Amino acid sequence: MTRVKICGVRSAVMAEQACEAGVDAIGLVFYEKSSRAVTASEAVEVVRGVQALVTTVGLFVDASAEEVTQVLDRCPVDCLQFHGNESAEFCLQFGRPYIKAISMRPQVDIEALLTEHSDARSVLFDAWRPDAPGGTGDTFAWDRLPKLRKPWILAGGLTADNVSKAIEQVGPPAVDVSGGVESAPGIKDPERMRAFVNAVREADKRKHEDAAV
Repeated sequence: MTRVKICGVRSAVMAEQACEAGVDAIGLVFYEKSSRAVTASEAVEVVRGVQALVTTVGLFVDASAEEVTQVLDRCPVDCLQFHGNESAEFCLQFGRPYIKAISMRPQVDIEALLTEHSDARSVLFDAWRPDAPGGTGDTFAWDRLPKLRKPWILAGGLTADNVSKAIEQVGPPAVDVSGGVESAPGIKDPERMRAFVNAVREADKRKHEDAAV
């Protein structure tokens, strides 16, 4: 079954709505330049809306170790996601499993990044734009993805309209959505969240049925 993460959740109400839609994880963005950013204090309130067994992920972009530690002292999320140029040594120091995002910029050395971050719990492939580290709503050519043995996550411009095609074409173990379930920047829409999760589950069902034939 394809796991679903909704990133950029900013309130306890949004968290509750995401959980009711059936997500497996929610992302909290600790990057102040983002329209989806939360402070550590706000994140504590968000986490209160998260149901049991739903993973909470804290996203950082080239933050200092002190900044990450300060957030974890206030809001001990389950997992960290690093979306900048962080080294493996940096990512490992916080005693949490981590996800390393790989922006699919032209000529990115995916193999080198996978080797460096071999201890990452998962890697996340996202679209690249020079003026933003993620959450742009852009897609990228999925045929650029390498064959991976370890868990990985597909992000970048996913919506309820195209996630089925993504699952059919490249079979990601997990998908990550942000802008594709919003009614406005930073505002998650409960209907769009439900539609996205339903699209994933329907795609999984078809894939299972096809495999059984």
